Amino acid sequence: MALYRYVLRRLMLTIPLLIGVTLIAFVISHAVPADPVTANLGQKAMSDPVIVAAFRAEWGLDRPVHEQYLIYLRNLLRGDLGRSIKSRRPVMDDLRAYLPATIELATASILVGVLTGVTFGVLSAVRRNSVLDHIVRMLSLFGVSVPVFWLALVVLFVFYSRLRWFPGPGRLDVGLPAPPQITGLLTIDALLAQDWTALRNAIGHLLLPAFVLGSYVTGLITRVTRSAMLEVLNQDYIRTARAKGLHDRVVLTRHALRNALIPVITVIGFSYGNLLAGTVLTENIFAWPGIGQYAYRASTSLDFPAIMGVSLLIALIFIVTNLVADLLYFILDPRLRSS
Repeated sequence: MALYRYVLRRLMLTIPLLIGVTLIAFVISHAVPADPVTANLGQKAMSDPVIVAAFRAEWGLDRPVHEQYLIYLRNLLRGDLGRSIKSRRPVMDDLRAYLPATIELATASILVGVLTGVTFGVLSAVRRNSVLDHIVRMLSLFGVSVPVFWLALVVLFVFYSRLRWFPGPGRLDVGLPAPPQITGLLTIDALLAQDWTALRNAIGHLLLPAFVLGSYVTGLITRVTRSAMLEVLNQDYIRTARAKGLHDRVVLTRHALRNALIPVITVIGFSYGNLLAGTVLTENIFAWPGIGQYAYRASTSLDFPAIMGVSLLIALIFIVTNLVADLLYFILDPRLRSS
């Protein structure tokens, strides 16, 4: 019952949070000292006052800013995110088109980060001050220190341009037909359609960007897991478990790792939210048609409806990932359940 009330309270807080996000995003985007007219109309069209006035009237830019915001809120309550100035399509349709690519890449990256990060962190803590520990710490430092865009360019040059071990940018090879769209995730759609050629090709295209984005997450999770494991391994209940003659594997997995995972889950939730929010540089380098590319185009063309839509989506992503992380706390920590 406590969990039910907690989830209900968090969901109720979501509404004012999202309204606050719309207000902040609206004020910041309209405070930029630039005019959408100059970003979206050509030089010849800008010299015609009739065309400029028609453009401002079409997108509501001729109204006072507070009125524009109230109109946006009214439409938002009806589920209407507006129409993109750049693509001329509803923002909701644009987000539906771009989000699956980002979900696919972010999920693959977080899987790489969690599997390698937790494994490296546990091994480093158990073998503290050994050669393995020093190697893992160096790799984790490399992962969190190296700029992601630089690593993306290096792996693309080495593994695609020189060695030809992996396919190049994009989600599929040029000319290869995409599987019938069901979820928008190419790997899942190819699997459902039993299109094994498309599945292999989609996985091949996914590996390099997932490794690049996962390297930073791996470094972060490795460091947090190592630190948490070292703290837990010095607790009295771990010594008690060992004194009872329990096998080391049981002590590590059932007693140490379970308790050490609580701070790690916070990092995983935050990292996954960041990845879902769009990694602009990596998506551009790998020509990955995700939310990062859409947000970049919206911001450079002062596409206010698209900027607002992306801001709302990112806020919602962080709210959901934080809620899931908090729910996992309830599962892992019995003290929270009892309170």
